[in-house]
Amino acid sequence: MTVGSKLRVLVVDDVIDMAQTIANDLAAAGFAVDLADSGAAALDQFARQPADVVVADLRMKNGDGMEVLTGVKRIDPDVPVVIMTAFGAIDSAVEAMRRGAFHYITKPFELAALRSLVEGAGRERALAKENALLRRMLREASSSRQLLGESAPMRQLHALIEKIADAPSAVLITGETGSGKEVVARAIHAGGARADRPFVTINCAALPESLLESELFGHARGAFTGAATDRRGLFVEAQGGTILLDEIGDFPTALQGKLLRVLQSGEVRPVGTETTLTVDVRCIATTRKDLAPLVEENLFRADLFFRLDVLRVAVPALRERTDDIPLLVESFLRKSLERSPRSVLAGLEPDALDFLAGCDWPGNVRQLENLVERLTVTASQPLARLDDVKHALGPVPGADPIPRLAQNPLALDDLVERYIAAVLKSVGGSKQKAAQILGVDASTLYRREKRSS
Repeated sequence: MTVGSKLRVLVVDDVIDMAQTIANDLAAAGFAVDLADSGAAALDQFARQPADVVVADLRMKNGDGMEVLTGVKRIDPDVPVVIMTAFGAIDSAVEAMRRGAFHYITKPFELAALRSLVEGAGRERALAKENALLRRMLREASSSRQLLGESAPMRQLHALIEKIADAPSAVLITGETGSGKEVVARAIHAGGARADRPFVTINCAALPESLLESELFGHARGAFTGAATDRRGLFVEAQGGTILLDEIGDFPTALQGKLLRVLQSGEVRPVGTETTLTVDVRCIATTRKDLAPLVEENLFRADLFFRLDVLRVAVPALRERTDDIPLLVESFLRKSLERSPRSVLAGLEPDALDFLAGCDWPGNVRQLENLVERLTVTASQPLARLDDVKHALGPVPGADPIPRLAQNPLALDDLVERYIAAVLKSVGGSKQKAAQILGVDASTLYRREKRSS
């Protein structure tokens, strides 16, 4: 199969007979060919049906080849553009190459010569696509390795990420601190069409309002004290890719209108300028806070909330996916040993792993990773014992048993009987002590014992 059988070419020339002759030759070579008789028509056609190679005449009545080159590159910077020009306009053709044209050919030319150029451009395009696919696969594999978990909640999360990765819509990722919201955002970016474009992140809670505005939207030199040079801003740096607004619930109310404008229109105005820049950026926001109450309290704009809350992704807390703890411990240990190769730690004893599954994990996956790092550095034997783990974990808030019980529900009578039995066992069978703990009269326990006997 030839290169041309796979690729689409857009031929742009206001001399329709010339354009048709070129199109017929390229079609005979196996290319799919579209025609446009002006620069404006070419850009409209390209927006509706992207081409792999563009062949454009430099001089046309309605929009010249330079405008076609600029417009096409704005939509897809990787598309090769071949410029056709008269001998007397070679300087302009050279300028077109400086602006990113693949090559130029002077009129009159042999169709075979143009076909050869297009085939070369097609091979470059095909190679670029193949490289982009490989890079995307590597990123997806890397993200999958980071987003570890085989529990039911994680399988559901992976399936949702796969569904929404290619969508252009905004994403709102919710979850507790340390649950892995940024890892999820990176997985969404890596699995989508923007994977080869920038992924830019900013923590909205880490910067004061004045610096946050400049970081996001850019500024002009002299816009404020200390602005010694122009700054593009993160929205412009993320052009074509993804911007992650981490902890959007802490975004200053004074800047929310400006952020909304970018999300609605794709227009950014740097601080201290009247210039408006157009950007194409997918927005992913994360939050540990419930934004709905903030909207009700007028601390977060309702229109901004609805603009962000298009695709919702809830990241499960670690206590909701304790089946993943052994896998996470193994992964974190492997990373820790790379940083501390002299450590003797090889793993955790089974009862230590069981203990971890019963913890509440207020710091989630990040807390578990820190624990494994601590164990790696302090280990004195290959397998960490339960006491080692408890000591390394330190005092933590007690786990709330109710959510765990709700995941594995029991009939109320069964729950009461089993709880009473557990309390009696903990106090050596003393009904007086058990009654004090349970807040009932001891006679109640004696009557229950008689009924069950």
